[in-house]
Amino acid sequence: MNYKKLGNTDLDVSTICLGTMTWGEQNTQDQAFEQMDFALSNGVNFWDTAELYAVPPRKETYGDTEEIIGNWFEKTKKRKEVILATKVAGPARDYLRNGENSFTGPNLESALNNSLKRLKTDYIDLYQLHWPERNVNNFGRLGYVHKENDWNQFEDVLGELDKYIKAGKIRYIGLSNETPWGALNYLQLSKDKNLPRMMSIQNPYSLLNRSYEVGLAEVSIREKIGCLAYSPLASGYLTGKYRNKNFPKGSRMERDFDFWTRYRKPNTEAAVELYFKICEKHNLNMTQMSIKFCEIQEFMTSVIIGATTMEQLKSDIESVNVNLSNDVIEEINQVQTIYPNPCP
Repeated sequence: MNYKKLGNTDLDVSTICLGTMTWGEQNTQDQAFEQMDFALSNGVNFWDTAELYAVPPRKETYGDTEEIIGNWFEKTKKRKEVILATKVAGPARDYLRNGENSFTGPNLESALNNSLKRLKTDYIDLYQLHWPERNVNNFGRLGYVHKENDWNQFEDVLGELDKYIKAGKIRYIGLSNETPWGALNYLQLSKDKNLPRMMSIQNPYSLLNRSYEVGLAEVSIREKIGCLAYSPLASGYLTGKYRNKNFPKGSRMERDFDFWTRYRKPNTEAAVELYFKICEKHNLNMTQMSIKFCEIQEFMTSVIIGATTMEQLKSDIESVNVNLSNDVIEEINQVQTIYPNPCP
């Protein structure tokens, strides 16, 4: 396994992060336990979850993934071996704090304490803001139209989080689905006001969506606030299993076709086919090539992988041992030139 520092801390996190959002939806608790056992034994010390999970998010499964992880901690007594990340959700769903802002006051206190309770732990290593409270173009939306709404000012959010850091409930904090403007403002306020510093940005990044490179990559490198890439396999499209509109039974697309629309775009299949041909030409596993391309980016801290089978998990983790030649990188970049970010 490979490791990198989390932000400007001395914390070494594995460059493969265990994603968990299928636990409680596509995966049972027993299957999740098997994944956690295997991942940790193979050097994956960094795990990511969220209060919102399992996914697709539903009131009935809200918090289930955290509960499963907490049950594993209780059973194995291995909490201290894991660098655990979770997230507080922004405003969205009525069943979640009545859809209100969540980053300050009683709502933040409730979100954090309930996560700690479900996770059966006294502290969270990395507590992330799942998406901004203000209106931004996240989750693939284009055509930014400025529209103000009520949101907690960054200084107030950092001040609130600081209370829980001082109380020992949070070690470090991070962002998710954030913009360059948001990230830089959080960082500047931390410097100016001596407030806690954001250590990571969990945003989408894959061969089908390299938009992180446009603005956030420079922020990550210069400010030491690395990317935690989610959806590195584009919900399975970059494994090749959905080629020719094939949706295997039990797969994410077969189960929840209407939810996963962000990767069904006009040029998705054409781009995937070209990446598949690169793998054929160079005798590469498509899944592993896709993950490795993310891992080797200078702005990357860790790549969040999610698996529903042990076979998938083992293949994902083994990607750290793959080497991508200069020829492969050049051919990947050629595809990006032909089909730039088909799934933004």
